[in-house]
Amino acid sequence: MGKEQVKSANPKFHKRKREVDRLVDNWTALLDSMIELVILIKNDNTIEFMNRSAISAFGDLRARKCHEHLCNSGDRCQNQCPLNHVTSGNNQTEAEKTTIGDIHVSFTTASFRGYRGETLVMLVMRDITKRIHQEHEIAEFHDNLEQILQDKISELQETKKVREQLSQQVNVLQRKLQRKNYANEMIGTSKKMRDLRNMIDQVAESDATILITGESGTGKELVANLIQKCSNRSDKPFLKVNCNAINDSLLESDLFGYEKGAFTGATSRQKGKFETVNGGTILLDEIGDISPRMQAALLRVLQNGEIIRVGSNKALTVDVRILAATNMDLAKLVQDGDFRLDLFYRLNIINIHIPPLRERRDDLIDMATHFVKHYRRAFKKDIDFLPDNIIGRLLLHDWPGNVRELENVIQRAVLMAKNSVITERDIYIGETGTVSPSCDYLDQVCVLFGQKSLKEMTADFEKEVIIKCLRKNEANALEAASELKIGKTALYAKIKRYGLSPKMLKKM
Repeated sequence: MGKEQVKSANPKFHKRKREVDRLVDNWTALLDSMIELVILIKNDNTIEFMNRSAISAFGDLRARKCHEHLCNSGDRCQNQCPLNHVTSGNNQTEAEKTTIGDIHVSFTTASFRGYRGETLVMLVMRDITKRIHQEHEIAEFHDNLEQILQDKISELQETKKVREQLSQQVNVLQRKLQRKNYANEMIGTSKKMRDLRNMIDQVAESDATILITGESGTGKELVANLIQKCSNRSDKPFLKVNCNAINDSLLESDLFGYEKGAFTGATSRQKGKFETVNGGTILLDEIGDISPRMQAALLRVLQNGEIIRVGSNKALTVDVRILAATNMDLAKLVQDGDFRLDLFYRLNIINIHIPPLRERRDDLIDMATHFVKHYRRAFKKDIDFLPDNIIGRLLLHDWPGNVRELENVIQRAVLMAKNSVITERDIYIGETGTVSPSCDYLDQVCVLFGQKSLKEMTADFEKEVIIKCLRKNEANALEAASELKIGKTALYAKIKRYGLSPKMLKKM
């Protein structure tokens, strides 16, 4: 009986074979379940086994020579190829990287003895193609980014002038944005207000002395505030001094300071406002009221930038931008000998004149609406709008007190209003506020062009005429009709048409 026949007849042999087959099947199933590419190579470089992942990547190469299909170097393995470990005798290697065809892999190898006693090498690979491509893309992006940054840095480093220009452009844009916000503080869209805003924008950045003129209540302090906010000294101190509110001796010490012992009560040296605001801006309001002595002292500041404290002979240099404001005609004061001509020239380098409200009636509705909104919030009133008859009355008034007077009228009206609409009874305009004889009615109502028809504007005018005539005659319709040269019945019809109740007429 042959050797093979003896083995097949031996029960122990069958048992061992079944056990080996079971182990092989289990091992094969285990390897097939792995995502890694697993290849077993015999010592003659023949591929003994490939798991499913390996077959999916390279195709079925079992029983073929590994160097013919898995090695990029041709018919023999080089040191950089993973297959050189098949014959190197290494038991196990560290993870390395290589490329097989178009597939990038990281691999490790381990040699072991098979169940038949043959020498095998297990090649375990992980497909890193996607990762390698991503790394290449990141590296390429990084190189491009570095190049872009390098180019930009080179551009910025070409000259110092380029960087300064960029910085200046940013500063200019920031200042323009700030000015746009500040410009909203000045209510009005008339040509005179647009010219005023343009003038402020043009001169604000300079350090030139500016004289702000205009009647009382026109908003000279508001203009000074805007000039300071838009200037290059906007982040520096800003002080306002009312020259009319302080007597002459106190004004000098207040502006220029004093030395210890300069006068009774001067127990220590004291800095004046010019020293305190050094580097910033000072507003001298009511400049036309200062005395000749103060005019001479102020001229020294404007000419040389120097001040002298009261009680001292030493001149101190200060860097202060001066804004001056007055409602007086300085040129006439010069002619009358009450104001120094040389100081007038120093102050009047740039003159900003604020027109009175009666010369810019186009702005009146916008300003009145602004004050209504402001005092509606302040008094927590539910005032929605100004009725047309109220607007008509406002347009007919001459506003000798200018914006301040208008604000006071609207403030009182909002406070006195009982409902959500301001009525005739809520509006009180002083007797001094009469319509200027030289003021054309068409100029007063031109702001309504495009908003109302001619018929509506004519009706508004007729209503105002009737109200004024009835007020003059203490609501006596017969006398009013006589003065208006219309019949009493026709007058009553108009009174009814315009909603003028008897109670309202009696209160006029």
